[in-house]
Amino acid sequence: MDHRGRPTDRNRYAGHIRPSYLRDVSDPRPWTDPHLRAAWAKGDWSEIFRRYRHVAGLTQRQLEPLVGMAQPYISDIERKKVTVTSAEVVERITLGLGVPEELSGVSGHEDNPSIWQPPVELRERIAHAHTTGRADLSLATWISDVLATYRRAEDTASGRDLWPVVRSQLDAVTRLLPDSSGETADGLLSLAAEHAHWLSWVAAQENQTGPALAWLDLAQGWAIDAGADNLSSWVNRVRSYYALDRGDPVRALRIAGQARLNVAALSPAAVAAAAQQEGLAAAALGERDRARRLADEAYELALQVPDAEDRPGWLYWLDPVRAQIQRADMAYAVRDYSDAAAGYAQSLDQLRDYPRDHAYYAARYQDARSRTSSN
Repeated sequence: MDHRGRPTDRNRYAGHIRPSYLRDVSDPRPWTDPHLRAAWAKGDWSEIFRRYRHVAGLTQRQLEPLVGMAQPYISDIERKKVTVTSAEVVERITLGLGVPEELSGVSGHEDNPSIWQPPVELRERIAHAHTTGRADLSLATWISDVLATYRRAEDTASGRDLWPVVRSQLDAVTRLLPDSSGETADGLLSLAAEHAHWLSWVAAQENQTGPALAWLDLAQGWAIDAGADNLSSWVNRVRSYYALDRGDPVRALRIAGQARLNVAALSPAAVAAAAQQEGLAAAALGERDRARRLADEAYELALQVPDAEDRPGWLYWLDPVRAQIQRADMAYAVRDYSDAAAGYAQSLDQLRDYPRDHAYYAARYQDARSRTSSN
């Protein structure tokens, strides 16, 4: 049995000494890697083999018994001299590499507008939540762990490439709902809401404004149904961000205020994120003193939860370094460029493990410095 109780073929090693590197052919750990999952979604066999070997620490020779191919053929696949077309071979690779159940049937992303929209069947599955029954949550736990890995890989992994994978994961989660009830159903609804939020964010990055808002509506509704106050607050914060990004600071300010109405039930990190967004909206409306006050409030709140395990999973990034950067962002927004430059300078060295963010804030630091010298 694999990690979800699924039968696996272990007889292939009967009569042979099992190599030490084949501790478990269905070991799921390599499949937490977002780049590997994205490669599977695209059907990129070269990248699948290379990435799997990289994550699992295997040579091409060690991959042979897992996929039932000789090393020279594996090499040809990785160099894109040949590809995999046989259904039988795909099935053998799927079994040998322990491809998770929720990735079965995943196909590459298509340039079809309908692919971005939430499907009707998701709402129908949610409608059957809170009935009686018992659901096996091992799959949901696994998917929750994988989603956390995606969040931490945002600097290098493409959301567009992972889109069909996350959609498949959401399908797997919502299929568990008809057999769940009580706290179990609440947990599944919350996990579904996290996926919907992620899909909304990716759609927004792809300039798919309508689908982005549609997914966010689903996320908000499911978060409320689950009693997930922190997630509901965060979704409102994201909605405020969308409004500000579209040039509507009045609406953004109002929505951000809604994100921190129920302060007593929220994590300090959630309130900090909402206060920062409210401050940015206030700055866009010329309310500089209000923006500065909210920036100080957001900073102090973020410092109350410096450890990631004390914050909601989607706020893993809001550590003291990011809190300082957000403070600098607010200074920039209210045109206190000297304070902004000082704040960015204080944090830049600690962003070197995040190349995209480091490049962005290095440029912003230089811009704040130039604006300071010109004033």
